[in-house]
Amino acid sequence: MDFQKIIDKYYPLENEQRRIYMTHARKVADLALDISRRHPELNADDAFIEEAAMLHDLGMFLVDAPRIHCFGDAPYICHGYLGANLLRNEGFERHALVCERHTGTGLSKELIESSGWPLPCKDMLPLSIEEQIICFADKFYSKTKFLEVSRTIEQVEESMRKISEESVEKIRNWAGLFL
Repeated sequence: MDFQKIIDKYYPLENEQRRIYMTHARKVADLALDISRRHPELNADDAFIEEAAMLHDLGMFLVDAPRIHCFGDAPYICHGYLGANLLRNEGFERHALVCERHTGTGLSKELIESSGWPLPCKDMLPLSIEEQIICFADKFYSKTKFLEVSRTIEQVEESMRKISEESVEKIRNWAGLFL
């Protein structure tokens, strides 16, 4: 798979939106690969991790998020499943699952229903080790503030607290496994 060709298709212009996308995706991919390489016992697929991490936010341009130069129609919470749809149309189901499952620490059907988010009403939880590593790595890099600066684990936990205490617990469990 040529992930750069896919990125170039959806982010063809050298502009601030693409710069944000590429910087964030590369930081997430580098951290995810570092985690995988420090933990060979996890038997993670490094080639897939790099591809999927570089594509995990592919749907970003379709959302309304002016702070990151995105002027689409959908709410930001939708970027994961919208990116998944793009990758499914490209024929990459496994990569699409990473897009769909990386928001927060994954979103359960119950959380989607109770929050009233405009998302498909189904579980979107990271299952494979690669999905979990990418989801975890993604939490350390913002697309808005300090684009290239890694958050601390405490900052990650605090940001997950806005979603649920279950998300904080999942971050702590992943930290024990990956850090």
